[in-house]
Amino acid sequence: MPVSLLVSTEGSGIDRYSQELAKRLPVSTISTGRYQSIRQTISLARQFALLKQPVHLPNQHFGRWVPWLNHPSIVTVHDLVRLAFPFAKEGWISAMGLARDRTGIRKAAHVICVSEATKRDLMCYLDVPEEKITVIHNGVDHHVFNPRQKQDSSGSRSPYLLYVGSERPRKNLGMLLRAFALIKQQGHPFDSLALLKVGPAGRSDAFRKGTLDEAHRLGIKSDIQFVEQVSDQELAVIYSNAVALVFPSLYEGFGLPVVEAMACGCPVITSNVSSLPEIAGSAALLVDPHNSTALVEAIRCVVLDPTCRARLRVQGLLRARDFTWDRTAEATFALYQRVFAHLETEAAPSNG
Repeated sequence: MPVSLLVSTEGSGIDRYSQELAKRLPVSTISTGRYQSIRQTISLARQFALLKQPVHLPNQHFGRWVPWLNHPSIVTVHDLVRLAFPFAKEGWISAMGLARDRTGIRKAAHVICVSEATKRDLMCYLDVPEEKITVIHNGVDHHVFNPRQKQDSSGSRSPYLLYVGSERPRKNLGMLLRAFALIKQQGHPFDSLALLKVGPAGRSDAFRKGTLDEAHRLGIKSDIQFVEQVSDQELAVIYSNAVALVFPSLYEGFGLPVVEAMACGCPVITSNVSSLPEIAGSAALLVDPHNSTALVEAIRCVVLDPTCRARLRVQGLLRARDFTWDRTAEATFALYQRVFAHLETEAAPSNG
């Protein structure tokens, strides 16, 4: 069945989703930025007007286009963080766009969610009927994310804990900083432990300022290294060299770094809330993200106990096998056939 897939061109996990599907699905594609100028918006509207087939909109930020399409659409919702988690106040233009996204998601022929947690949020906050929702997990590219030879190519002194992601409040990086400061106070062997933070701060420079201010207050600023951008190949090496990925987020629609780290044989410590227990399963140490003592104890376990590290490594590698982009694409294509073929049948004129 002919389907058009919108592909967003930025480099975050939410953009990778559409880019990976585009490599694997027999669909036509339309490329666009997730954040568009007026000219780009007009161009995209013209392309949509010429379409003669259903459309897959690959994230919730494109939900606003659903009412303007001439054909049925599927929308993928990665998270509902703007509804489920306290957020900085939006300007009126942004708020209006988000409202249009929510309207479009409700009007879509079907909705894909990347986790059961996001499905629950979708039913709770937007009242989308369960029968209109299908959960299809994200994947990981195992040709890239796999255990690499141990080396100090990260540029950080070894050993190091790793955090991958932005510094937005919901990421809970401040809690990791406080736990890291506590464990550094315990002396050997933690006195040589570093923290490597990979990824940009996020939408606001205030996020990085807050991180640096907190690190200075805790006396650990010299023990933290910031790396803004790395290639996937470099990131795989960084995962493979880390003592553990520590990912104490308060809210995630999926949590791609958890699976990437596991695929590289990196032990994972993550939160016991939102989608993270669903994605990590029993292959990670799950902690209360509000409890710095619990986070410290999890870090101690990984640093001091070789048996703990080995168990997390083996279980993580096994768990990561459940997440592949090929499997994501196959399930997505099967959904196209089910949803769009059904709609075609309903729309076909009766011979009777």
